[in-house]
Amino acid sequence: MFDTLDLSGEIARHTADLMVQGYCIIPGALPPATIGALDNDLAGDFARTPFGQGGFYGATTKRFGRLLVRSPHAAALVQHRLVLGIAETVLSPWCDRIQLNTTQAIAVHPGAPAQLPHRDQDMWRGPVGEVEYLVNVMWPLTDFTADNGATLVWARSHGAQALEAEPEAASFAAEMAPGAALVLLGSTLHGAGANVTGAVRRGLVVGYSLGWLKPYENQWLAYPPEVAKAFPPELAALVGYRQHRPNLGNYEGQCPSVLLGGHAGEPLGAIDALRPDQQALVDAYAEDRRTAP
Repeated sequence: MFDTLDLSGEIARHTADLMVQGYCIIPGALPPATIGALDNDLAGDFARTPFGQGGFYGATTKRFGRLLVRSPHAAALVQHRLVLGIAETVLSPWCDRIQLNTTQAIAVHPGAPAQLPHRDQDMWRGPVGEVEYLVNVMWPLTDFTADNGATLVWARSHGAQALEAEPEAASFAAEMAPGAALVLLGSTLHGAGANVTGAVRRGLVVGYSLGWLKPYENQWLAYPPEVAKAFPPELAALVGYRQHRPNLGNYEGQCPSVLLGGHAGEPLGAIDALRPDQQALVDAYAEDRRTAP
C-alpha cells in the first residue's frame, strides 16, 4: 500500500497519466497475498457460475457480481485509497459524489475470442467528449498476458477522441501480475483479448461512476440494508446508502443511510439535501417574500 504522506502526489501523478493516455497501470497496488486470498474465496463461485450468453458477454467467459458479500477481501479493492482518490479527482467535476458502479469477476476460458472493442461509457448514451462518466479498474487474479486474453487497450482513444471513427494508435495488451491495477476511463476503447492458451485467465473489474447515474449493478439489491448495515459507513455510502444532492436516491425524503440505523419503519419527514447554488436560490426566494411589501 502507498504511504499516506505520499498519497496526494501519487494520486496527482497517476491521474495525469490517466487523463493523457486514457489509462494507467499501478504496479504493486496490493500485496499478491491479498489477491490470492480473494481468488481462493471466489473459486467456488467461478466453478458454479454458468458461462455467459450473447456475443458481448461471451459463451466461453464466466461473470458474476456482488463481490463484497462473496469475500471479505473485496473491500480492499473497492476502498483502495489511491484508486478512490484517482476516481474522485476524475469524476468530481461532474457530480456531488461518486458511487460504486459494479464489482464483477471475470474468467476468460481457453478458446475465448477477443471481445468487441467498446467504451464502457456507452451504456448511458450521454454526450460524448464532454464528460467522463466512470472510471473502471481491472485487477488481475492470475497473470494477464497477451496470449491468455489480457485486456486490450487503445491509448489516447478517450475523451473527444471517442468521436473519431477509428483510434489513431493500435491496441496493446495490458500485461500485469496479480497485485497490479489497470485504471481506465469510461471513454477509453478497450476489450478482452483472445485466450489462445490452455489456462483460464481470471480478473476483477471494480467500477466507479458519477453518483447521479443509474449504476450498472443494482447496488441496493446486491447489498440490501440487512447486509449493508454491517459495512463501514464509508463503504455503505459508496454502494448507495447516501443521497446525491439534490435529493437523489432518497428514502422517504431522507438519506437512505437511515435504513442502516435504528429506523423501525415509522413515518419520516422529508429533509432538503440541496446543492449550495440551489440552497442559495431557496434562501433568496424566502428572503424576498419576507421583505416584500
